Order: sequence, then C-alpha cells, then structure tokens
Amino acid sequence: MPPPNQFPKPQISDDGKEANDEIQVEEIEEEQLSQECKQLILNLPREKGWRTPYLYLYQGFWCQPTEILAISTFQKHFQAKDTDVLIATVPKSGTTWLKALTFATLNRNHHSPTSENHALLKFNPHNLVPFFEYTLYSTKENVPDLSHLPEPRIFGTHVPFASLPNPIVRDTKTKIVYICRNPLDTFVSSWFFSNKIKPKSSPDLPIEEAFGLFCKGVVGFGPFWDHMLGYWKESIERPEKVLFLKYEDLKEDVNLQLKRVAVFLGCPFTLEEENCGVVESIVKLCSFENMKDLEVNKSGKFGRNFENKFLFRKGEIGDWVNYFTPSMVEKLSKVMEEKLHGSGLSFRLHKEMGKKSAANKGKAVAEPTKKNQGHEFRCLPKTVAQMFIYLEEHPEKRALVDEMGFGALSYLPNEYLNQRLLRQIYDRYDIYDNTIETDNPFLNPARLAYSL
Repeated sequence: MPPPNQFPKPQISDDGKEANDEIQVEEIEEEQLSQECKQLILNLPREKGWRTPYLYLYQGFWCQPTEILAISTFQKHFQAKDTDVLIATVPKSGTTWLKALTFATLNRNHHSPTSENHALLKFNPHNLVPFFEYTLYSTKENVPDLSHLPEPRIFGTHVPFASLPNPIVRDTKTKIVYICRNPLDTFVSSWFFSNKIKPKSSPDLPIEEAFGLFCKGVVGFGPFWDHMLGYWKESIERPEKVLFLKYEDLKEDVNLQLKRVAVFLGCPFTLEEENCGVVESIVKLCSFENMKDLEVNKSGKFGRNFENKFLFRKGEIGDWVNYFTPSMVEKLSKVMEEKLHGSGLSFRLHKEMGKKSAANKGKAVAEPTKKNQGHEFRCLPKTVAQMFIYLEEHPEKRALVDEMGFGALSYLPNEYLNQRLLRQIYDRYDIYDNTIETDNPFLNPARLAYSL
C-alpha cells in the first residue's frame, strides 16, 4: 500500500484548510452533498442521530447523509481486483486493531514487524487501510483512481454485506475479513465514541437515550443484528470468501486468530517464521497498549476529521457491567435472543477466567496482589454480607468502592447483586480460587465468567 498522503483526501473546505470546529465541518459536509443525494434523503425514513441531527434508513441500514453519498459513489465506481482484501466491521468492534494486524501480516516481507521504521509506528492504521466511505469516496468530487495502488490492496468498510458492490461480492476473488463484538460492549464503546466526536456545542447523548436507539437498531450501519448476520451467513455459505472473527476470540488468543487470518489470505506463516517469533512480533507491534502509546495515535486525524486519540479507550471484554442496569441487560438480551435465534451466532460477554485461575490457585483472599498494592481496601471480606457490613461500619471506604463501580449496583436484588459484585472483585484483584465462602452455587468462581 502507498504512503497515506497518496490517498484521496476529504475536501473539508473550499480553500483546502481543515475546519477547527466540528459544527463548521458538519455544515460544510452537508453542502458537499450532490443534489441527487439531497433529493434521495428527503424521501428516506429518519430517526434521531447519535452525533448528528438525524440518521437515515438507506438500503436497509442507518447512516448519515454524507455516508449515503460516499456509499452510493463507492457502489457505482469501485473496481475490485482478485487480490484485494477488505476489512469489514461493525463500528467499535476492533476495527483499528484488525486493520493493524492485517496490514502487518500482509506486508511483513517488506516491513519487518521489529523494524523501528515500520509504517504502523508512523501512521494510524486507518491511514494505511483507508475506509471507502470516510476517505476514498468521502465527497462528491472523490472518484479516485485506485488502479495504481500496489497489490494486495487493503481497504476498510462498515457497509453491510448486502450493500457491497458486485465487483467485490461476486465478480472477483476479493477476500473479506469481518469482525464483530458482543453487542453490550459494542454499545458502551459506541456511546463513548459518539460523545467524544460530536460537535462541541451539542450536549452529550444520555446513555438511556442512546440505549433505546441501539435496541431499535438505530445506530450507524445498524441494526447491528442485520450487519452481523449478513456476514455470518455468507461466511458459512462461502468460507473461502468471508472469514468471520469475534473480538472476544481475538482477545483470548490473538496468536491463533492471526494465524487463521494469514491462512485465509493466502500468506500463512512458515515454520521458520513461527520459530523466529514473527507472529509474536506482529502481535506486540499491534497490541492495544503499544498502539495507544504511539505519538501518531495521540494526535492527528483520519477520515472526516476524526481524532486518532479517540480510537483507544479500554479495549476490554465485559466493561458493560460498569454501565448496564439489570433492565438494560434484560432488554438487550431479549433483542439478541430474538434477532439471532436459530442462526448459530452467539457471544461471550465476559473475559475468560480459566487461564488465570490456575496461576492464582491457593492464593489467600486477604493477600494483596499487584493490582491492589497501594489501595487502602487490601483485605476482601469473605462473604458479600460481610462486605456490606464492613462498608456500613466504614463509610470512608465507600468512595473507593464507588470508584470500582459497585455503588450503582446497590439497589439490585441480592442474588443478582452478589454475582455482579463478586465478578468485579475477582477481575479487580485477580482472585480466582475458591476461598470465598458462599452457599450459592451460582457464585462459584468457575461459573462467574458465564453467568449474568
């Protein structure tokens, strides 16, 4: 792939200068819509947007006006090649990570993952693997000539499978690597991201309002269930065409999943490469911690004025427990059960505990670990009841508990509360043995990773 400065740039203003204020950017983007696109939008169903006034239902999915223009242009003009690779994703489901891993894997013969001059150390992954809808076809003037790009060309998109143009889907051997994430974490990540990139003068979107829209499917490129199922079904029918990944699986064993990607793309790691640690080097180069700490990802922008620093928040599995109420869990669980029923597609909602359990076997509950060194709350009560008695007797400790995310759970029924509290305690302090005393079989540490 060429240096990012060879890709077409979104035209932010008539004089070529970037607008400093997001509102100005939005106004300019609206002005860039073609008359045909403006007329089309007038006849589309619309709902309140997350960071823009409205989202419009276009070809069965929800998107912004400028995305409609870009997608329409992309569908009309893109010419695919047999060697093309497409990274397709649900927004906020590991897009940046998968782009980095794929770029490093496909280009490892030209860019050693241990090189101090590797492209990923100088450019954001979205600049190296450009979006169709945000970079390449971002304005009505942008119909780029991509024929000169070195092969294999790597592109990115959030467009649902049903709306990909035929040159990608049917006419060529283009490979599609798809990733999605459990919807609970996807929602939380989307909500945070939306509030970060919204116009400065706009109020934050309340989590309750965003959640209501999400459950109705009204979210960028949603409904999420249609997006997932489109690629899921195609991966089953044509496994040589679509590789379906889950963020949770990538987090659990990134080495294994990266090898799957390499085999799927026709560039498997050789035995010599594996023995020399090439896989581990790519994983390290593209790790969340490394990418987040790079200066290029702390500053700069990509696509339509999105700041790179907003791409990296936590990257964790199960962070939703810090934001969901029981009613939210129940509602979204019902949506998932209804929409995904019979498809065979399911998700793990919490990080795996099994591997850490062996390492922590026999560790006393009261023993401080690396995570709680320096904390006042060093000794965990052996039962949840004792914890609440302790907090009643020591109100000064409640601030720490609230910081850990427990305060918002105080109104829950005890059975549900105990599971939620203990899971967060285990995660916080890396305690995975059986020293917590309880008669409730559902609180057994081995089962907490799977119970709601």
